[in-house]
Amino acid sequence: MGEPAPASDPYLRVDDLRVRFDTADGTVRAVDGVSFAVERGRTLAVVGESGSGKSVTSLAILGLHDPRRTTVTGGISVGGRQLVGLPEEDVRRLRGRDVAMIFQDPLSALHPYYTVGRQIAEAYRVHHRRAGRREARRRAVDMLGRVGIPQPERRYDQYPHEFSGGMRQRAMIAMALVNDPALLIADEPTTALDVTVQAQILDLLADLQAEFRSAIILITHDLGVVGQVADEVLVMYAGRAVEHGSAEQVLRRPRHPYTWGLLSSVPSLHGDADADLVPIPGNPPSLIDLPPGCAFHPRCRYADRTGGRSHAEVPALAPAGEPGHLAACHLPADERARLHAAGVAPTGAAR
Repeated sequence: MGEPAPASDPYLRVDDLRVRFDTADGTVRAVDGVSFAVERGRTLAVVGESGSGKSVTSLAILGLHDPRRTTVTGGISVGGRQLVGLPEEDVRRLRGRDVAMIFQDPLSALHPYYTVGRQIAEAYRVHHRRAGRREARRRAVDMLGRVGIPQPERRYDQYPHEFSGGMRQRAMIAMALVNDPALLIADEPTTALDVTVQAQILDLLADLQAEFRSAIILITHDLGVVGQVADEVLVMYAGRAVEHGSAEQVLRRPRHPYTWGLLSSVPSLHGDADADLVPIPGNPPSLIDLPPGCAFHPRCRYADRTGGRSHAEVPALAPAGEPGHLAACHLPADERARLHAAGVAPTGAAR
């Protein structure tokens, strides 16, 4: 399975990841050549509309796609171990121990017939086969307490339906962290929560990351959340990466028209309170029948400025002016910078 990566290397490295689903209507190109890396102690936010490939990417990292219906190619390296092509049993040993996931809906992810504590304890025993039930229970109670659940001894014996939404999400975080994974994937972890609980969950993740030094991938459509917690941002559209950079770069100096659209569709603390929000026109394309050239060009008001390239040529991620800032757009980088500086594109959300 390979030697562990040196400490200075990214803990997760994804290279040219492609995920295809075969359906009766054709092949769905759910992820099409995505690359990124995440170091321990850092948070990468993956943003985009529904169907952009965010969750499909995370499930590929966890090895959760059905191999009978799905083709996964490219490279996924976790701690120096290459996962693509590994036997399922080897991937299963990594899942939960080295890589863990917080799912979007804890009520459906937790089994309704078993107590919350028992499920956390069993997740621990899967990777600690010599641990007895008493030790596993102690570990589960400790984790429930560490994620801020009061009276963890009593809560251990309660069922998921006896927890509030915020408490269930905390229990999911406890289960994900019970084996001290170095990589944590959080798929829309605060979607159904009110803003107060959402802030508590985000603070909790930040505190636990500082304690465990985990690498975190945060999958979200909420740019306000991104501004609070992310170190880097990857913007996806139609299965491809269209912009990648630090949170400061992407949120304050975005260089792709799709990112401009995402930012203009959410309110800003420093903008005009009376200004209308501007939605992105049209709908995301079918992943079975992507438009030629740039997949975003049917919805982009700048597509006619590229001399026809937007309609014929898929743009590659290229430097967008600052070190580490990449964007996939046929508009010249200096023109995009000029549009942004002139206020034609949004100024971004405050961190």
